Amino acid sequence: MAAQPACTRFSDNYEIKEELGKGAFSIVKRCVQKSTGFEFAAKIINTKKLTSRDFQKLEREARICRKLQHPNIVRLHDSIQEENYHYLVFDLVTGGELFEDIVAREFYSEADASHCIQQILESVNHCHQNGVVHRDLKPENLLLASKAKGAAVKLADFGLAIEVQGDQQAWFGFAGTPGYLSPEVLKKEPYGKAVDIWACGVILYILLVGYPPFWDEDQHRLYVQIKAGTYDYPSPEWDTVTPEAKNLINQMLTVNPYKRITAAEALKHPWICQRERVASVVHRQETVDCLKKFNARRKLKGAILTTMLATRNFSSKSIMAKKGDGSQVKESTDSSSTTVEDDDCKARRQEIIKITEQLIEAINNGDFETYTKICDPHLTSFEPEALGNLIEGMDFHKFNFENVLGKSNKAINTTILNPHVHIFGEDTACIAYVRLTQYVDKQGHPHTVQTEETRVWHKKDNKWQNVHFHGSRNGSFSNTATQYDFVNHK
Repeated sequence: MAAQPACTRFSDNYEIKEELGKGAFSIVKRCVQKSTGFEFAAKIINTKKLTSRDFQKLEREARICRKLQHPNIVRLHDSIQEENYHYLVFDLVTGGELFEDIVAREFYSEADASHCIQQILESVNHCHQNGVVHRDLKPENLLLASKAKGAAVKLADFGLAIEVQGDQQAWFGFAGTPGYLSPEVLKKEPYGKAVDIWACGVILYILLVGYPPFWDEDQHRLYVQIKAGTYDYPSPEWDTVTPEAKNLINQMLTVNPYKRITAAEALKHPWICQRERVASVVHRQETVDCLKKFNARRKLKGAILTTMLATRNFSSKSIMAKKGDGSQVKESTDSSSTTVEDDDCKARRQEIIKITEQLIEAINNGDFETYTKICDPHLTSFEPEALGNLIEGMDFHKFNFENVLGKSNKAINTTILNPHVHIFGEDTACIAYVRLTQYVDKQGHPHTVQTEETRVWHKKDNKWQNVHFHGSRNGSFSNTATQYDFVNHK
């Protein structure tokens, strides 16, 4: 498609249709080109919310997408800049995610997995030939062109992609999704194109058995596994996989990036280029069954479910694993779809910690006015005192402030330990932490209660607000009801 004149307005050329998806500061809608009637997907970015660095990233994404022209890559057709919005016009892919399509098939074999990974490797090889490293290869970014049988696999989302010169190795920042991060990234060593091949190895492993090679409820232990390259082929599910398939995975999941197979070399592997002779054609029902569960886990969406997941992953060992440079990725071993770069979230991380401390101080002081300013009016929470029910709104908290917290004259001190902040975009974040609360009972005896909390924050009108809270009961603990037992302690 020919480039549009700089003064062209998006609405002059395209008609907007229904919403297809939503991001932190962008929305994707179906659109129709007026001159041809062709359908596309328009990524509409609200540039009013962007920082100068965000603009640089947007320009980088558009520049990278413009030079990638391949049947297995979602193609960028147009880029239009207006006063408050930037429009990126991509292929409209209607087949959904590859992994979702697989579980809907009546038949799925090792040979089918070979065909899938071949198309993924073709797209990665094209990226690498053009000096592009995707850095975020995962199931959510593997789409199908259409619902038709045999539709092409399309690699999407180049928001974290970088440009490299040849076989350049450098530290480009901590970026990606936990289960797909390579050992060199986790070790904060120089890296390059080989990180994409590692992710392909993880994807191929999942394609064959329906679960990932590296897994742990605790993110720190997950990273230890990955850095050591600790994985295996357990029976009975791997007994029916050919040695050639395992050999390719081994070459992709080689810890040393300099010894790892390249995309071009992988495409010449017998299991791929001699598929008809090598790969098994036996239906893998157990793989499909496992993949259904895997898909369900990674599809957990929404603030509440994200919060519950973060709370579940939060353990005494994980909180002791300190990240020296403050780098953050979404803490989830369930193939979270959210990915971030460390240098973009450091400032926001400190913001979230500070506002969380202010909220807890308001609770300790029985200051309902300050509390309501920090919380969303429709705050949802899982309070132990609510007997497992989801609470929405402020009435539950108001009762505690008026009848318990405001009447307390007890000395209370709270310490937040090892907060883990997860940045989901420009205006959404989650914090999980251990909270130590010290108080003195009516007999003058000192006590300390250790508890675990998770809070979801949303930025509205340039102000962070707490929109969801999830608290554990390790002793006596909840949100605004925390001090009830302290005040009435015998």
